Formats: sequence, structure tokens, C-alpha cells
Amino acid sequence: MTDETWRGWREATERALYGPGGFYLRPEGPAGHFRTSVHASPLFAGAVARLLAEVAEELGTDEVDLVDVGAGRGELLAGVLAATAGSGLAVRAYAVERAGRPDGLDPRVEWTDRPPRGARGLLFANEWLDNVPVDVAEADAAGTVRYVEVLPDGAERLGAPVSGADAEWLERWWPLREPGARAEIGRPRDEAWAAAAASLAAGRAVAVDYAHVRGSRPPFGSLTGFRAGREVPPVPDGSRDLTSHVALDACAAASSGGADTELVTQREALRRLGVTGDRPPLALASTDPAGYVRALSSAGEAAELTARGGLGDFLWLTRRVPGPPARGQADGSGPPDGPADARDPPGAPVGAPGPPGPWPRGGRAVGAGPVREILAA
Repeated sequence: MTDETWRGWREATERALYGPGGFYLRPEGPAGHFRTSVHASPLFAGAVARLLAEVAEELGTDEVDLVDVGAGRGELLAGVLAATAGSGLAVRAYAVERAGRPDGLDPRVEWTDRPPRGARGLLFANEWLDNVPVDVAEADAAGTVRYVEVLPDGAERLGAPVSGADAEWLERWWPLREPGARAEIGRPRDEAWAAAAASLAAGRAVAVDYAHVRGSRPPFGSLTGFRAGREVPPVPDGSRDLTSHVALDACAAASSGGADTELVTQREALRRLGVTGDRPPLALASTDPAGYVRALSSAGEAAELTARGGLGDFLWLTRRVPGPPARGQADGSGPPDGPADARDPPGAPVGAPGPPGPWPRGGRAVGAGPVREILAA
């Protein structure tokens, strides 16, 4: 990029990630730059498959929708379809992604740039919200909170004072009281999550991300870049991922006012779904050596997914969406109405970057700790 125009971080990130030649739209994609829980182990897809089965049971149907928001190259959907094969569960799979459909993807997966309306089942967004572009704010020497502007080479300056809805969001969720304090203004993420959750007719909407909650915000924000397996400065030139931790408590309030909404660590969420990281009994090594080796390998993968200070500290935001049976069907198994219309914000590609590299991205939820709470507004 050679443009020397000063822009707010929201606009600059949109161009760098999703504009012409942007990081997520380049032919090679983000493969090899980082990996997510999806790539760390097939245990993650297996856990999502069990969650999907739970939702189907709640809905009283064996035909259920799975909407993967920020689907990357469709790895999670492929894993869940494989895990549910032969289970008697009929899965209608939707990949929500702004990048093009990859070659070789299971033809059962419908590729779309926004969530379908009226889905009944599970909407799952793994590391999507962290890549929804947001503006950055900083308090100047006099305490006035201003937008941070940036050039494609990463140079920054302070711009106009933050006002309107952005100022209201900061005051409620992330007030900046000291000169030099910075924050990512999460309002676009709140709106994106609320729109995604609202697309469900019934079931659960789940967002998984590295995140923080009120009382534990990072004092200087968390905007950063990732390239070739390393954390690098956040330069909006299209050469790297741009990401920041998510104020998931604000997202929760935006979608439901706190009702039927839960926020827990990935460690807790996966343990509920049978992914514990416990080592197999040593006696198994004598009676079934091959089985012991397989179980030990699985335990290692589970340990990575649930590790403190790593992927286990990610937060899972769950919104339960009760609903009546679908039109004309007592069991509610009818298909959704198709993609939402153009008035809805499009899905943003996130986090599922093709073949796994050796590096997790972001592996720590800033200030999250062992959060387990039902949220209030």
C-alpha cells in the first residue's frame, strides 16, 4: 500500500484485512501465520459436535443447522461433519466468510458472506470478533479522549475528540481516565455479535475469543499484529493480521441485556464437553499399549486446548435463543430462510487460516482469569 492518508484504525484495519490485496483475501490466505483451537486438535471440532448434539436435543430434532461465522477455509465445519457422520444427526452447514470458497470443501457446506436468517441450531464464531475492525481511542495530555489515526506504515497521531455513540460506549464499558490510556472501541463488535445472534430462530449462539471483562481491561489496549508465527507491530499495510482482545461482556449486553447469556473460560466450556486433558491410567500401558499411546496423545492435545495462560483462558460467550417451531413443522426442522438481506452487516473472516502452523495466535485472555458468571447489563 502506498496511500499516505491518515485514517482511523477501524477504516485502516478494514482496508488492510479485507480490502484489495488484504491479508484475509490474498490467494495464499493467512495459512502458516497462526493457528486457532480448530487447528490445535480435532478434539475441538469433536467438542463442537457434542455441543451441536446438545442443541439438537434441546430443540427436539435430529435435523439441525450449524453456522460457522468467520469460517476461514471451513476446517471446523469439515471436522464437525466428520465427527457427526453415522450419528443420526442431519447437519445443515453454513460457512460465513468474506473470502472465496476454498477448493475441495465438502459440497454439503453452503458458502455465504452473512449468517442465514432463521437458522435453528448452533451459530459458532471462533475468533471472529477480534478481527471485526474497531477504532482506537487515547486520552491526550489534557485528558481529552481522541481517536487514534494511522498511516499504512503504522505511524500514529491523535485526531478528533471521540463523540456520540463511541464516547457513550467508552464511558460505559472502558472509560479512559489517565493521559496515555488507550482502548479499542468495541461498539462495532457489539453490533456485529447482536446481528449474528439475532439471525438465529432458535438454539445457541457462541462466540469464542481472547477477551477481557470490565474491571480487567488492558490499560493501553491490546491491538497487535501477527505474521509468520510471531507477534509483530500492528501496521495496516495488508502484510499481517491485525487483532485485539474483545470486550465480551459488552457484546453479551448488546445481544441480550444479559438474559440467557453466559460467559466462561474455554477451559470450563471444554471440560463440560468432555475435553479434560487428564492423563490415561498407567495401567492401560500394560493392557493396551497402543491405546495408551493414543490416549496420551489425546490428553496432550486437550491440555493445550485448556491450558492456563494459553488457549484455555479464551472466553466462551453463549446466548441461548428460545424459539417456536419453524413454520409448518412441529419439530422445527425446516431450513432457514437463506442469507440475511443487504441491510445486515456482512460476516468478517477470522481465525481459521488453513493448514495449521506451529503457533497459536494470541494465546492469552488479558485479565480474564477463571471467569464464570451470568452477565448483567
